[in-house]
Amino acid sequence: MTITAVDTGKPRSGTEQRPRRTMGDTARAYLLNAPAMIVIGLLVAYPIGYSFWLSLHRYNLKLPALERFVWFQNYLSLIGDPAFLSSLRVTVAFVVVVLGLTVILGTALALVLNETFLGRGVLRSLVLLPWAMPGVVNGLMWRTIFDAKTGALNGLLLQLGLIDSYQAWLTSPTGAFLITAFAQVWNTLPFTVIILLAGLSTIPSEQYDAAKVDRAGVVQRFTQVTLPWLLHPLLIVLILETMNAFRAFDTIYVLTGGGPGDATNVIAVLNVRTVLTYTDFGLGSAYSWVITIVTLVISIGYISTLYQRGRIEV
Repeated sequence: MTITAVDTGKPRSGTEQRPRRTMGDTARAYLLNAPAMIVIGLLVAYPIGYSFWLSLHRYNLKLPALERFVWFQNYLSLIGDPAFLSSLRVTVAFVVVVLGLTVILGTALALVLNETFLGRGVLRSLVLLPWAMPGVVNGLMWRTIFDAKTGALNGLLLQLGLIDSYQAWLTSPTGAFLITAFAQVWNTLPFTVIILLAGLSTIPSEQYDAAKVDRAGVVQRFTQVTLPWLLHPLLIVLILETMNAFRAFDTIYVLTGGGPGDATNVIAVLNVRTVLTYTDFGLGSAYSWVITIVTLVISIGYISTLYQRGRIEV
């Protein structure tokens, strides 16, 4: 019996070529995406551009007669502004504390939740609860807990005999700063846990088996196997959590209002107070762009430092 190959006119799978894209297809693609691009431009690009344009003006609603174009004078005035420099120091300290606690606690919690034990699913679900809480509600909750007269923490410590009387936790500059940092960490920690837990789930078990054969201890397995695989997830966490910490406003404003004194007066609080209280939209826009530029520079530093180190060849 003879089998005759029939030519169907279709190219074989090994030699199949993609159809070439013509100019008409490209124009059609731009035309179909035009409505979405226009909406994005109106909702995102225009406010960003307008805020930068405002930052180049002296624009105060209380002094409309003094409105004029001043180029970069608003930015240059920040160099010698004591309020801005004080706020910048508080912001940097706040970001360092929040970022350090978030990465350390998030990594530890992700490692625990990556293990197999009874009730792991329930615990993973409970970890998400703080992330679902809005910043304003988060601030109100912690302000109620640390309240000097009716706070739950004071009541608990008093019943345990650890304190003799109710304490005003939020009136101390150091105490207020640490409490606001802790509240911010509590609110954003679940996101870090989710990202790192997803990274841990991609690590091949063979890597740990080989490390155990080589008699590597727990610390060595973490530094030589786990950490290299987590560098890219950590990069995402560092960038996003740095941005969140620099822009933190609602929790801090509700919890302490930027006080006592300037202990928690971060740039975001100073920015909102400048715009809404003093109606200085020019200087307030300059504050916003300083936050943007600082976070952008830090993000570029994260990427250049960690991206190449996190490349894994199997």
